[in-house]
Amino acid sequence: MTTRRWIWLAMVVCVTAAGCAAQQPAPSVTSAPGAPTPGAIRSVVGKASWYGPGFDGHPTATGEIYNQDQMTAASSIFPLGARVIVTDLGSGRAVEVRINDRGPFRKGRKIDLSYCAARALGMVGPGTALVRMDLISTPEVDPAGVPQFFVQAGSYADESNAENIRVRLAAYYPDVRLSELDTAGRRYYRVRMGGFATREQAQARAAATARFGLPVIIVSE
Repeated sequence: MTTRRWIWLAMVVCVTAAGCAAQQPAPSVTSAPGAPTPGAIRSVVGKASWYGPGFDGHPTATGEIYNQDQMTAASSIFPLGARVIVTDLGSGRAVEVRINDRGPFRKGRKIDLSYCAARALGMVGPGTALVRMDLISTPEVDPAGVPQFFVQAGSYADESNAENIRVRLAAYYPDVRLSELDTAGRRYYRVRMGGFATREQAQARAAATARFGLPVIIVSE
């Protein structure tokens, strides 16, 4: 066989191999439970607003009933059930909320906070604030596919403040503990109780804890 024919055959083999390789499916990527999904927005700066009395008692996008006195929020840039730290860039105050609804539907706004969350940030009067939103996690399940529920009584930048709340609640409940979270270069101390096997059990504890005037949120992991 001539040298020219060998070169021609080699070119055919290379082109064929390239075509086969192009048809191979890309490998799938599996995220660890609760971790932000690949490509999900993890941190974004934008305008926050809040919604309250006119929507209180109405169903949210998750099907649960909106309660303006819970630490929740509506957003279309984070998954339903995600937990997000919202930091007011003007005051430096921060709250942790669970996304349970879709919105806001006004141009230029990124998140609608519940009345409770807006009050904690001090933005009820102004109505809006420039905030940074940091995605903490998406809903988690255990290996058996059954979620656990926790009642969280606030996220605090000051450990001593969190410890004071823990001690206060520990006088009434045996399962109160501190959980540390590092995100966006800051550390938060979260006061948690649980886990509970069902959301109903967690809601009962949350309702009982609300009498202390704390920013209560139910999280699933």
